[in-house]
Amino acid sequence: MIATEKKLYTYDDYAALTPPDSAQFQLIEGELVEMPSPTVNHQRVQRELGFALLQFIKQKNLGELFYAPMDVYLSPTNTYQPDILFISNERRNIISDKRIDGAPDLVVDILSPGTAYYDLKKKRRNYEAFGVRELWFVDPNDETIEIYASLDGKFQLIVDAQAKGTVSSRLLTNFSIMLEQIFAE
Repeated sequence: MIATEKKLYTYDDYAALTPPDSAQFQLIEGELVEMPSPTVNHQRVQRELGFALLQFIKQKNLGELFYAPMDVYLSPTNTYQPDILFISNERRNIISDKRIDGAPDLVVDILSPGTAYYDLKKKRRNYEAFGVRELWFVDPNDETIEIYASLDGKFQLIVDAQAKGTVSSRLLTNFSIMLEQIFAE
């Protein structure tokens, strides 16, 4: 049996294959990964959490908040489209006309069955390696949130919340939100 080599894609390949503003693919460790359209519940969670974050960030003039589809270029073989991402004022220089060139300060990935493996394993590992300061995994089906903070370059789980209660950001001082608000229908 002859093993065939898997093609390793780069950002240039990805950019040539995907139309502008397309959320259909992400480039994860050189693999083009098709992303299914988000569910209604996914969109509700993104709307509620994104709106609360946007209000807080604008009120405090902390930086900019973006939503998928927005390319986040981490390396020639890693370009992601987080559901929500925050760039602090101090790091606005990573925002270009076409993409974010570097690790956001905060990333929120809303899990879906088709993408959870990539989010929880490969993307988490790369977010840590490339310097994301805070990472949220939100599971709309289980109504759970995990928040990781980068401490000495390694992610530490700082919040593991289920269904009810309040979660807070370590990065965005004084930002907190009730889970019931995030998971409201």
